[in-house]
Amino acid sequence: MFVSAALLFLMEPMFAKMVLPLLGGTPAVWNTCLVFFQAVLLCGYAYAHLSAKLLGRREQARLHLIVLIGALLTLPFRVPAGWAPPARHNPVVWLLLLLAVAVGAPFFALSASTPLLQKWFSHSAHPSASDPYFLYAASSAGSLFGLLAYPLLLEPAFGLGAQTRLWASWYRLLVLLVLVCAALVWSVSDTADSLVGGRPPNDATQNRAGEYCDDLGLRRRARWVALAFVPSSLMLGVASELTTDIPPIPLIWVLPLCFYLLSFILVFAPRPLLSHRWLVRRLPFLILAASIPVLTKAYLSLIAVIPIDLVTLFVAAMVCHGELWRRRPSARRLTEFYLWVSVGGVLGGIFNAIVAPLVFHSLAEFPIALVLAAALRPHIDIVTDSPRARKLDYLLPVALGVCATMLILALEAEGLKPGLTMNVMIFGVSAVWCLSFGKRPLRFAMGLAALMLASGVYTGHFGHVLSTERSFFGVYRISNDDANGLRTLFHGSTVHGIQSLDPARACEPLAYYTRSGPIGQVFAAYAGNALENQVAIVGLGAGALAAYQSPGGQFTFYEIDPLVERIARDRRYFTYLLNCAPQARVELGDARLSLEEAPDHAYGIIVLDAFNGDSIPLHLLTREAVRIYLRKLASGGLLAFHISNRYLDLHQVLGNLAHDAGVVCLLNLDTATGEDDRKAGKYASVWMVMARKSEDLQVLSQDARWMPVSPVLGAKVWSDDFSNVLSIIKLY
Repeated sequence: MFVSAALLFLMEPMFAKMVLPLLGGTPAVWNTCLVFFQAVLLCGYAYAHLSAKLLGRREQARLHLIVLIGALLTLPFRVPAGWAPPARHNPVVWLLLLLAVAVGAPFFALSASTPLLQKWFSHSAHPSASDPYFLYAASSAGSLFGLLAYPLLLEPAFGLGAQTRLWASWYRLLVLLVLVCAALVWSVSDTADSLVGGRPPNDATQNRAGEYCDDLGLRRRARWVALAFVPSSLMLGVASELTTDIPPIPLIWVLPLCFYLLSFILVFAPRPLLSHRWLVRRLPFLILAASIPVLTKAYLSLIAVIPIDLVTLFVAAMVCHGELWRRRPSARRLTEFYLWVSVGGVLGGIFNAIVAPLVFHSLAEFPIALVLAAALRPHIDIVTDSPRARKLDYLLPVALGVCATMLILALEAEGLKPGLTMNVMIFGVSAVWCLSFGKRPLRFAMGLAALMLASGVYTGHFGHVLSTERSFFGVYRISNDDANGLRTLFHGSTVHGIQSLDPARACEPLAYYTRSGPIGQVFAAYAGNALENQVAIVGLGAGALAAYQSPGGQFTFYEIDPLVERIARDRRYFTYLLNCAPQARVELGDARLSLEEAPDHAYGIIVLDAFNGDSIPLHLLTREAVRIYLRKLASGGLLAFHISNRYLDLHQVLGNLAHDAGVVCLLNLDTATGEDDRKAGKYASVWMVMARKSEDLQVLSQDARWMPVSPVLGAKVWSDDFSNVLSIIKLY
C-alpha cells in the first residue's frame, strides 16, 4: 500500500508539469489535474467495493492482477503527440481527456489497491484484522512520501523522460508485491470468508472513539460526504491562493496536499498524536487568521501567508477527518466507507476546479470552504440549545455584518485610506466579535460569512473596482485610482497594465512600460530602424506596449487568454489597442506554439512580457524556447524579456540560457521609483535583452543602466525536460 500510494502521488505532479507548457503555467492546471485524479480514485474505490461485494477473494485477487498488469502496456506515460489545447475555449474538457488517455489506466489500477489490500487483510488471521483502518495511515504515508520526493529529489535531479522511466520500473516492483499479497490471500482457508478479522461481522468491538456503527442511513452517509468535501475543497482553495501570484511549481502545489494527507496519517494511526478536542478548540482562531487577507484584500509576504494557510488547512483537515474516523463502520463496510469518502473528495474538487470558475468572478471557493469548515466543527463544550440561543445564532451574525458594513462606509466617507490602521479599526474589532461566537459552530460560521459579505464593500488594495472577471487562467480586476486619474488591470494581486484617464495621455505607456524605463530605452534605441517595423509581443495585458508602434509598423501580440483580449479591446476600460495601434494583431493560444508557425526571421524585436508576476509559463524560459525566438528573429534584432517578479529572481536563468545559446545579454534594474513616479503611473521594473552579436546592442551597452550578465558556473540550463524554480524563489 505504501508503494502504491507513493506511485500515485509521484505521478500527479509529474504529469501536471508535463502539461504546463501547453497551458501557460496557470494554477488551474493543477486543480483540474487533481479533479481528474480524485474522479479516477472514486472509480477505483467503486471498483474495489463492487468486486469485494460480488466476487470471492480469490476471483477478486485474480481480477486485480489483470488490471495492474494491463496498465503496464501504457507505460512509460507521456503527453501523446499532436495534442494541442483549444485557443478560444476553456481547456478543462480537453485536459481531462488528455489525462484519461495518458495516465488513466495506471492511475485507476493504483487507486483501487488501497481499499482492496485492506479488505484482503481483514480476511487474514492477523490480530488487527478486525480493524484494518490503521493501514490507511501507511497508504497516506506513502502518498506523502511521493509528494515530497518529487519536488525535493526527482525534479532537481532528473529530466521528465528519466522520471517516467523510473516510475515505470517502480510500478513493475509494485506488481510483484501485489502478486505476493494475492498469493497470501489465496492461501487463506475458505472459512475465513464467513468471518471478518476472525470474528462474526456483527461484533462491533470497542475502540478509542466508541463503538462501530453499521446502521448506515442517509444522514450518516451525507455526513461522511460533507466531512470529506470540506478538506478537499479547502486544500484546492489554499493551492489556488498560494499559486495565484507565485509560480505553480510542484513544491507549492504539493504543500497543501501534503498537509491534507498528513491529517489522514495522524487520524488513522493506531495511537493519536494530537488531541481531537484540542484541535477543535484552536480551529476558530486559525480560520479567522486565514480569513484576514481575504477580508482586507491585502497581500502578505510568502513567509507569512504560507504558514497561516497551511496550518489552517491542516487543523481543519484533522478536525474533519477526525470526525470521519469517529464515525467509521466495521470492516464489513470498509469499501463502502472509502467510496463515500471518495465521493466527498471528488465533489470538493469539482466545486473548486469546474463549478467555481463558472459561477464566481473571484476566488470565492477559499472563503466558502473556511465557512463550511467552521460550520462542520463539533461543539467545543456542551452548551444550552434553547430556542433563544438558536435565534441568536442567526441574529448576532446579521448584526455583526451590518455593523462592519456601516463602519467601512463611514471610515471611507471620512477619507481614511485603506491600510493597516483602517484594517485594524474595521476587521480587528469585527474578528474579536466573531471569535466570541466560537463555542457555537453555526453562529461562528454565519458570523464569518457575514464578515466576508461586508468586506465586499471595502476597496482595499484594489481601489475602486469597476469589474471583476475570471477565466481558466486567473482572476482579473479593472479598477480606478480616482485620486491620480489612473485605471489599472490586476491579474490576481499583480498589476498587468495601467492607463491614464486623461485623454491627452491615452497613448502614454505606463506601469512597467514607460518611455523613461528599460523598454522605452529599447524602442528609443531602435527608433527609425526598420527592425521596429515588425514586433512580436508575448503577453497582452492592457495593451500598453501598443503605444510604441511606429507609423507603418506592425505589432503582433501573442496572448493565451481570450478574456485578456476582450478586456484590452473594451473601450470602457482600456484604449491602447483601439487608439494607439488599431492595426495590431492578437494571436490567441500558447505563444510558443503560435510563434512556431510564424515565418523565420520575421521580427526585428520580440518582447517576452509573460514573466512579470503571477504564474510564469516556464516553457517560455527554456533552451528550446530561446532557439525558437532566435530562429524567428531578423538579423540584427533583439529579444527583450520583462522579468519583474515579487517572488522569483529570473535573471540568472536567462543569463545561463544566453550563454548556452551563444548570444550576448544585458540587464536593467530600474528599481528607483519614488512616490511621485507611482502617482504618475510609473512602476519599477526589471528587463533583460539578448542579441546575436554585441554590435546589435551597442547603443544600449553604452548606457550605464544596462549591465552585462554572466552565467552561473556549474548551473544546469533549463530545458523542456528540466527546470528548478525552487532554486530561484525569493521568500522576502
